[in-house]
This record gives sequence, structure tokens and C-alpha cells, in this order.
Amino acid sequence: MKQIILTAAILFSINSPKTMAQNKTENTPAILNHIAVYVSDLGKATAFYEGVFNLKIIPEPFKDNRHTWFTLGPAGQLHLIQGAKGNETFDKNGHLCFSVPSVDDFVKKLNAKNISFEDWAGREKGITLRVDGVKQIYFKDPDGHWLEVNDDK
Repeated sequence: MKQIILTAAILFSINSPKTMAQNKTENTPAILNHIAVYVSDLGKATAFYEGVFNLKIIPEPFKDNRHTWFTLGPAGQLHLIQGAKGNETFDKNGHLCFSVPSVDDFVKKLNAKNISFEDWAGREKGITLRVDGVKQIYFKDPDGHWLEVNDDK
């Protein structure tokens, strides 16, 4: 009888709601919280991301004039952090991508702001058309970080 009770206790502890909850937590995929971009001039970078992408600034806890946080909606947040030395060269493969309703309308905005852009191959003012019909352009922020804009739905 003791062995039956001991076996039942062991089985219960293995299959207890707490143990099953732990397994659910362990198997839950992580979600993106934020992307941090190191910049040399916080004011310039803040104005760029706010003006080009219409991003909304949200409160940040440091209040040290070295951080700007933007909401990216359900995707998370973009954190700009001042302190980069500048003059760095970044590879186009490492880029942030934003989707917009119309690449053509976005290109008009870039042209009005005198911001140059290119297609994936590097052709100035070019627009890449992916095999799935999505339009893409690439350009750099004030620190030279590559940005993609597409009309992916």
C-alpha cells in the first residue's frame, strides 16, 4: 500500500498543474521587446526617425538625454542611444525594415526630404520588386545604418 501511495504521489507531482505550467512557459516563444540603435547625435537621429517614419516617442526611464524611445506598435520599441563614435560602415544585409502602405508614396516623401535611396543592387532611385510582388527600397539613417522600406502586407 505504501508503494502505491508513493507511486501516486510521484506521478501527481510530475503531472501537477505547476509542472505543466512550467512546461508551457518553457515552450512559449520569446517575443521581440525592442531594437537598440547606437547613434552619434541623438537629436539628429530622433528627428530623422520621427520625421521619416512618423514614429511616436514614448517615455524612457533614464531621462539622461542619451536615449529616445519610440513605439513600434505590437512589434515592440525602437531605442536610440547616444554614444556612437560615427563614421562606421554598415553592411546592407544588417538593416531595419519598416512596412508602409505605399512605397511609391514613401519615395515621394524621401525625395521631398532630399534623402537618397536605392534598390537592393545599389541602383540610385531604384525600387526592387521581389518575386512575391513586394516593393522594396534601401537608404541610410544619419549614422549610416541601413534601412529597408517595403509594402509587404
